[in-house]
Amino acid sequence: MMGGRALLLLLVSALLVQIRASDPLLYEPFDEDFEGRWVVSKKDEYQGVWKHAKSDGHEDYGLLVSEKARKYAIIKELDEPVTLKDGTVVLQFEVRLQNGLECGGAYIKYIRPQDAGWDAKEFDNETPYTIMFGPDKCGSTNKVHFILKHKNPKTGKYVEHHLKFPPSVPYDKLSHVYTAILKPDNEVRILVDGEEKKKANFLSADDFEPALIPSKTIPDPDDKKPEDWDERAKIPDPDAVKPDDWDEDAPMEIVDEEATKPEGWLDDEPEEIDDPEAAKPEDWDDEEDGEWEAPKIDNPKCEEAPGCGEWKRPMKQNPAYKGKWHAPMIDNPNYKGIWKPQEIPNPEYFELDKPDFDPIAAIGIEIWTMQDGILFDNILIADDEKIFDVLYKIADVPFLAPYKTKIIDVIEKGEKQPNITIGILVSVVIVFVTVLFRILFGGKKPAVPVKPAAEAKKPKATETDGAGSSGDKDEKEDEKEETAAPRRRTRRET
Repeated sequence: MMGGRALLLLLVSALLVQIRASDPLLYEPFDEDFEGRWVVSKKDEYQGVWKHAKSDGHEDYGLLVSEKARKYAIIKELDEPVTLKDGTVVLQFEVRLQNGLECGGAYIKYIRPQDAGWDAKEFDNETPYTIMFGPDKCGSTNKVHFILKHKNPKTGKYVEHHLKFPPSVPYDKLSHVYTAILKPDNEVRILVDGEEKKKANFLSADDFEPALIPSKTIPDPDDKKPEDWDERAKIPDPDAVKPDDWDEDAPMEIVDEEATKPEGWLDDEPEEIDDPEAAKPEDWDDEEDGEWEAPKIDNPKCEEAPGCGEWKRPMKQNPAYKGKWHAPMIDNPNYKGIWKPQEIPNPEYFELDKPDFDPIAAIGIEIWTMQDGILFDNILIADDEKIFDVLYKIADVPFLAPYKTKIIDVIEKGEKQPNITIGILVSVVIVFVTVLFRILFGGKKPAVPVKPAAEAKKPKATETDGAGSSGDKDEKEDEKEETAAPRRRTRRET
């Protein structure tokens, strides 16, 4: 018994060590004021005021964008840089657009290590970052950005690579959790409130613009189109001749000679007359303002008649009109197609098995927005890959067999929704510790039911006959079903 207890205690210690090792690399809940932990940019262009404030209608605090039509910049340097090259990394934060978002950003920049002597108070739009992630809306733009800045090993230049077809920003004014999961197999998953909205591969040209891996060849910048290169697919027929009866000077419209003046036409009445009710203003000075003339109005007599003034025959389309003659088009016998420069090896091309991410040395919020009320909260950087493997192993411990179904369900939910991982750990630990204490310190054993005397005297043969046998068998099958563990899903299935 003492050996079993020692083994159990060893398992508990291993679990607690692993859980400790899986603590978030960064977690900022903003329960306390940000001053002293975050640095506000001192650049003149950033006049927006950050505040430590409660979410509207809630007791939860966050980092608040407090003014409209302002630029904001704030940064928090990490104690140790976070590497993105090994294992899974989860980037996550919560944001609430309490007054909506018509034009502005609500994203986070994950800042790479800066040059020696750099001051966090100088944080601005030009500060180099590794990843930019989060909501952005203005005009036709409505997306959850995911931008990677990657260094070309051939040129040493950093290039912005934008995720193609990113998810859109929720339109409501509620809190939403944005999660980016970077996997060691080059996969990136974008989740909104734990629901996957986009899955992409860092090395796929279909997923990022421009592609991380440049094309092997490029158009030769020094190649020139030959002077005799003919790109015209069709040309006017050189043998075509304009027909003799083709009159290019014939007008499009001619006078309709068959038209007649309508009866009742008032030839002597003008279409407009002086307004009889108009009067010359008292302050009108003929010498300075000129001779005063009454304003014109439509002639009321013309409203009852078919027309007023001099009658003229209307115009009609000229049946002889053909317009300017053009020779018909024929296939060009000299057509060579659209010219393109020849392809040459791309001097910037390189091969890559996985992105060469720069570490994250700080997290910064640098935005311009027309709306206030943007509340950032629960910023998280974590590595969840190891803890799930350990939890699966814990679930396989024999004495946890009766609870294996529940444990596996909880773990799989955690794998799908990394934002609830801490809750998953707590749930599994509670189950584990509860069972452990029962084993180590014992528990109340179930009372053995006392059979009635008459039943006790029955021959043993009757206990295996009829319904009694079936009932015992059903109970055993039910017991097996309760203790049988579900099939663990592989990582590919999840």
